[in-house]
Amino acid sequence: MNTAVTLAAGADQDGFRLAVRRLLAADIAPDAVVWGTPDAGDLFGGSLAGDAPPVMLPRALAAMITPVVCHRDPERYALLYRLIWRMRHGEPELLANPADALVRRLEMMRKAIRRDLHKMHAFVRFRETIGPDGTARYIAWFEPDHYIVEATAGFFVERFRSMIWAILTPVGSLFWDTERLAIGGPGTKDHLPADDAFEAGWCSYYESIFNPARLNTVAMRSEMAGKYWHNLPEARLIPALVRGAPERLRDMVAREATTPIHRDPALAVAAMAKQNPKTLADLNRIIAAAPSLVPGATRAVLGEGPIGAAIMLVGEQPGDAEDNAGRPFVGPAGQMLDRALAEAGIDRTTTYLTNAVKHFKYQQRGKRRLHASPTTSEVKHYRWWLMQELGFVQPKLVVALGATALLALTGQPLPLLRNRGPISFDGQAGFVTTHPAYLLRLPDPATQQTAYTAFVADLQHARSLASAC
Repeated sequence: MNTAVTLAAGADQDGFRLAVRRLLAADIAPDAVVWGTPDAGDLFGGSLAGDAPPVMLPRALAAMITPVVCHRDPERYALLYRLIWRMRHGEPELLANPADALVRRLEMMRKAIRRDLHKMHAFVRFRETIGPDGTARYIAWFEPDHYIVEATAGFFVERFRSMIWAILTPVGSLFWDTERLAIGGPGTKDHLPADDAFEAGWCSYYESIFNPARLNTVAMRSEMAGKYWHNLPEARLIPALVRGAPERLRDMVAREATTPIHRDPALAVAAMAKQNPKTLADLNRIIAAAPSLVPGATRAVLGEGPIGAAIMLVGEQPGDAEDNAGRPFVGPAGQMLDRALAEAGIDRTTTYLTNAVKHFKYQQRGKRRLHASPTTSEVKHYRWWLMQELGFVQPKLVVALGATALLALTGQPLPLLRNRGPISFDGQAGFVTTHPAYLLRLPDPATQQTAYTAFVADLQHARSLASAC
């Protein structure tokens, strides 16, 4: 007889963990389990009850379970339990086999959740309203693809801690009063206030930073899918901005032809410093508009993560993938970093990631752009930006990934291995370890695995230091 497991609608993390403990304690195989939710109709067979002993799962497996439970696929619980069962019954290294059909499907689901989280972080837009007591309150509407609302709560609390806000979605809602977070049921767009000055200001800012020289409608649709446009106030500006791009580009070129250019990087940095940014957003606008201080690059790759993050990771410079995407740590080294962070118990979405050098320095080889290491002087030219960024983010701990980051944070070339471990960066708690790209360059799998294990141990040490700060 099959065993029925009924979980709450949405992402029932606690219910799934309890069910797994009970199923494993009763030695019930995946094919004998029927998973359902209260709205799925009558389920057949016996049901589970009672307590069960805790189950120790590998960290990588736990890192797979948490996001996949948020997926809309009704088979998510059955797939996850099958994975757990196989790993506990003769296939402990199953997750390391990307060719396995089950692992491949779950990995695609995890990536879908990661994309959905990124979209919600990027595309939530608040509107201002005034409460009965006269205080400003902010309400937003968003339509996620999956059950990710609760998973994004920490991100929005950290970013908008001093605001009273609500985020409404069709699958659940978040409410924050500057002290307590409440999680509620589905909301409706009817509660959204009319357009306000706050939104008008955002649209004005978006129009001002629109760069016609970098217009790429294919990439725009890929990053900002059409399904989000009707909820984004700036989306209504895009058709006119696209139509007017050629004329704006001609005007921009004409202005640049008569504008003096600081060819000395030191003078360029001094000119930017005179703008005296007051916030991280001000600094990012300066960086985005600044000329590259190294050969190459198509854009500045800005830091990513919440202000006040427990950990700030500083790498060397963007690579080819980062330059194309406009985001830090998304290429091969970034993928290895994601894996190591997960194994070390560090959530990337609550970590601030940036680079010592903000532009991709490369040498052209045919159609390929090959990474070129920045010189000591180039790193020092970018140091003003990094120190400003550090001051605005104010992390508990800064982790230097590699010798270039160590140079940027200290202002002097220091041997990496001799300084590996805890360090102080002018009073700022810090930690020094290798860059994940170094691991990719190691000659054989055994050496790479040894170095990777040490890298994960460093990140775990850094996490414990940040927790103690």
